[in-house]
Amino acid sequence: MKKVSSKIKRKIRNRKKLKNNNTNKLRISVFKSTNNIYAQIIDDKISKTLVSASSIEKELKKSKGKKMDLSSTLGELLAKRAKEKKISNVYFDRGGYKYHGRIKALADSLRKNGLKI
Repeated sequence: MKKVSSKIKRKIRNRKKLKNNNTNKLRISVFKSTNNIYAQIIDDKISKTLVSASSIEKELKKSKGKKMDLSSTLGELLAKRAKEKKISNVYFDRGGYKYHGRIKALADSLRKNGLKI
């Protein structure tokens, strides 16, 4: 039998708790690699991605800076796109990542730019 890593366990545990508490909200899912960060707003009822943004887009690739700065600008971009689609009330699914560093910078930027997390 294969041993499940602690990151996957944390991801499953976190997502289960969030889905039980937030049945009528959309979900912001985050993926982080060593160089880039990706975020998307998902409607779990129809299993469809409504809005997405990533640090590999041309707009964000031009801005050379630190990863923390890139995460906060990604949050601004995602919040702007969500406002265009009239999305304001969401919950933040950090996946298996701990809530600090780039993940926290992204969440703070989303809150600052008008999304209710």
